[in-house]
Amino acid sequence: MIALLLIGAVTLVFLFVKQRFNYWKVRGVPYVRPTFPLGNLWGIGTKKHLSEGLEDLYVQLKGKAQLGGIYFFINPVVLVTDLDLIKTILIKDFNFFHDRSIYYNEKDDPLTAHLFTMEGIKWKNMRVKLTPTFTSGKMKLMFPIVRDCANELEKCISKEIVDGKEIEVKDILARYTTDVIGNCAFGLECNSLHNPNAEFREMGRKVFQLQGLGFLKLLLTQQFSTLSRALGATVLQPDVAKFFLKTVSDNVDYREKNKIERNDFIDLMIKLKNGQTLEHDKSDQRVEKLSIEQVAAQSFVFFFAGFETSSTLMSFCLYELAQNQDLQDKARKDILDTLNKHGSLSYEAVHEMKYLENCVSETLRKHPPASNIFRTATQDYTVPGTSLTIEKGTSVMIPTLAIHRDPEYYPDPMKFDPDRFTADQVAARHPFAFLPFGEGPRVCIGMRFGLMQARVGLATLLKNFRFTVGERLETPAQLDPSSAILLIKGGLWLKVDKI
Repeated sequence: MIALLLIGAVTLVFLFVKQRFNYWKVRGVPYVRPTFPLGNLWGIGTKKHLSEGLEDLYVQLKGKAQLGGIYFFINPVVLVTDLDLIKTILIKDFNFFHDRSIYYNEKDDPLTAHLFTMEGIKWKNMRVKLTPTFTSGKMKLMFPIVRDCANELEKCISKEIVDGKEIEVKDILARYTTDVIGNCAFGLECNSLHNPNAEFREMGRKVFQLQGLGFLKLLLTQQFSTLSRALGATVLQPDVAKFFLKTVSDNVDYREKNKIERNDFIDLMIKLKNGQTLEHDKSDQRVEKLSIEQVAAQSFVFFFAGFETSSTLMSFCLYELAQNQDLQDKARKDILDTLNKHGSLSYEAVHEMKYLENCVSETLRKHPPASNIFRTATQDYTVPGTSLTIEKGTSVMIPTLAIHRDPEYYPDPMKFDPDRFTADQVAARHPFAFLPFGEGPRVCIGMRFGLMQARVGLATLLKNFRFTVGERLETPAQLDPSSAILLIKGGLWLKVDKI
């Protein structure tokens, strides 16, 4: 009897999986054949990065239709391969795709319920509330802090290279961006550049450290989010969550008791916590108060999104310029000429460094830190010009890295060529062939801040140092397959010489 029940159960599971894996076939959508139980995820997280896996799938599906079908475990996922359809999804028909399929758990893991993961009207309201943090006026106010941190970065590297040894640049750059974010967002002196083991830096490292089967857990919670929430699944390490909640809570409490105002991110959060109407808010609606957990969650996303993506961008830029000394010289000349014109490193000077800007853009093309765009259909959606319906709840993937390395849009895509981003070249290219920050209403809210701290750091470093490839760096660099963003496996080891 038990044997018959087991056989029956196995048969039902087999038929269910078979039916799921026929999802795209019966709809006439080109798809890549999946294999149980991972679908099309075999090797991802262990042998290759998610973005590299999606690039392989993109190559197999592009040209067959506007989109293709893939599988994450047994779940059907849309992989969009047509740039016009991407534009439609991200902008014109945004109301069908306003949510990301990123797992969060507001009850058991409150710091994960932040602007990047929030959905629906909650996301929309929070986006409006946080927008004033990233105006050009706020950028100018924060610029001196960023410049001071960049000067400390220069001092730190000068100390590291005294004996001519190769140095691991990525960690130093992450310490720089940690200090920038800590100061600009929280008003705290993190001192990561002077103390590599400072608590803020240590917690920053842990945010992106996936222990054991962490990458698999991340994928599973994302694909089976309803069940994961019901089971109380969390994705943040407990000590990380505890540290950031306590840091924000103590900071808010100290400022309120001592009536301290710094006109920074935490000040904005305090106003929202207390239900105050903000200067930019012209509506008559009552401002809903934020809990301290909500304040901590928004502060947390500002921190981890700001420090890691910008330091990754700077790392890959130096990696490419170290291999292309002629381009490094050209970038350095652009920096020095602009500084001679302005007399010092100012907000205006940084934005006049056009060749440096092109180097940054080309780095974002070839090595986009956020290498994929995630969306979820919030209602049934009929793809324009077809009879195909993307069903409510279906995940939609836009493979940013694959598009950025598509030879149709970027000939010889693995060549690092900043001239791809001259005004003429940009105008001649489809605007949605370049998506390092996403696009549409959910474009990265901190884009200008991230670019500012990266440009200031790179300008300071290239003015004072020459970077060359060291013996410890494997070229071409291999990506860390288990990282949530693009990271060089084994670190970025460069030889640095003072100019």
